Amino acid sequence: MRRLSYSLGSLLSIEEVIECSKKLDKLKPEVMWIPETWGMENFSMLGLASKENSFSKIGSSIINIYSRSPSLIAMGASTVDVISNGRLILGLGTSSVPIVENFHGNSFESPVQRMKEYVEIIRMALRGEKINYSGNIFSLKDFSLLTKPIRKEIPIYLAAINQKMVEMTWDIADGVIFYLRPKSEMKETIYKMQKKKKIDTTLQIITCIHDDQEKARNRAKKTLSFYIAVGKIYREFLQSTGYSEETKIIYDEYKKTGLPGLEKFVSEKMLDDLCIAGTPDAAVKKLNEFRDVGINLPIIQFNPIDNVKESFELLTNTFSGESNE
Repeated sequence: MRRLSYSLGSLLSIEEVIECSKKLDKLKPEVMWIPETWGMENFSMLGLASKENSFSKIGSSIINIYSRSPSLIAMGASTVDVISNGRLILGLGTSSVPIVENFHGNSFESPVQRMKEYVEIIRMALRGEKINYSGNIFSLKDFSLLTKPIRKEIPIYLAAINQKMVEMTWDIADGVIFYLRPKSEMKETIYKMQKKKKIDTTLQIITCIHDDQEKARNRAKKTLSFYIAVGKIYREFLQSTGYSEETKIIYDEYKKTGLPGLEKFVSEKMLDDLCIAGTPDAAVKKLNEFRDVGINLPIIQFNPIDNVKESFELLTNTFSGESNE
């Protein structure tokens, strides 16, 4: 079976996450990822979901490194790894300026150095070491986990967009989590970086499946236009990788009128390059295009259309049905 994973969207309710987790327990994808934005707290949901899905690895996508100290993330990771019987993948990222500064009240400073120190401290804590650490950002004295981790090494995947973070990810992480990258750029980046060192390459793909193609594509355009409008780091990256005109139009319209109706400014080319949106047959072909650029582990990001249960059933039948195993 080809490697596959699912991400349960951040707009799902707790009950919907539970039901989707139960469904994935039957289908047995390699990883079940749980996102965190500014709704449900991630470690709580990872622990809960791991009890409903006893097979898949449990991934955070992603824990941001400004809202929790490195010691607290190590505590959370160790706890969830015990609860899940050693199945956690710890996904870390920097998040974005609006979330870090406006929602958490921190300064979005030195993201690359901060990530480096987080990973160093978390790895030391999980190895059971007493930490006396002096970095550019953090100084810790005599910290160690009170409870013994079930594993001394938990896989750490980093969300990486800009080149400095990409390079550091290949230096210090077990895997990379990409998001909203043009296929041509991603293929070139993966080829170049994997020659340096082999790590697991994952891509979270905005995915919308419906028997009505236009309905699916419109739903995906809404999600994509949201990230371009409010996500400066994604907008600037896409501007630099071939979509300067499209992102400018979307952002200008967002400043004028806000989010409603913004999806109509997403081009078909951009949608097809960055997302999977359409009927089940078309979606399987699109997934293979992402595999072909060097993605080892696709992450199907669930974006429900109408009834959540029926939408998830169609999504999982599309990618985890017998014909796709």
